[in-house]
Amino acid sequence: MSKETKNERTGSEFGIEFIFKNLYPRLLQFSLDLIKNDDLAEDLVQEAFINYWNQSSSIKQDYEIIKSFLYKSVKNAALNHFRHEKVVDRYHRYQSTDETENCVLDAIIRTEILGELNAAIQSLPMSCKQISEMSYLEEMKNGEIADQLRISINTVKTQKQRAIKSLRNILRPQF
Repeated sequence: MSKETKNERTGSEFGIEFIFKNLYPRLLQFSLDLIKNDDLAEDLVQEAFINYWNQSSSIKQDYEIIKSFLYKSVKNAALNHFRHEKVVDRYHRYQSTDETENCVLDAIIRTEILGELNAAIQSLPMSCKQISEMSYLEEMKNGEIADQLRISINTVKTQKQRAIKSLRNILRPQF
């Protein structure tokens, strides 16, 4: 946990606003990957936060433990949904523990990678950030970006190169 988030915590406990702000988008994506239904995915994540809130006094106030609790809550809620609805094809797919764990692990990894990439892009200088979002997230071509921003294609290319260099430094594994 970085020092800049320390002021968003009270004492040694993480505030619910801090947890919600940092984990809600990732948990929602995780839930969507499992459920494939926007409204239900959102409900499952909200239920996970309610469960956390109700049990927060008995959960060690460690960011990774809280994150694990919330992911597990969403996963269990998704599995309960499949059983309840008796969707045969999904029910059988999620009955096998190995297959379930692989599916859940893949969804967690995908969500975390996208979350880290998005956070890294958000930390870029404004011009690099805007061009990176247009290029990588909206999949626009250099010419389209240049036209929309009324800048030269060379400026777009330069900003993309700067962004890639910065992203490599930001996302470099820390050993």
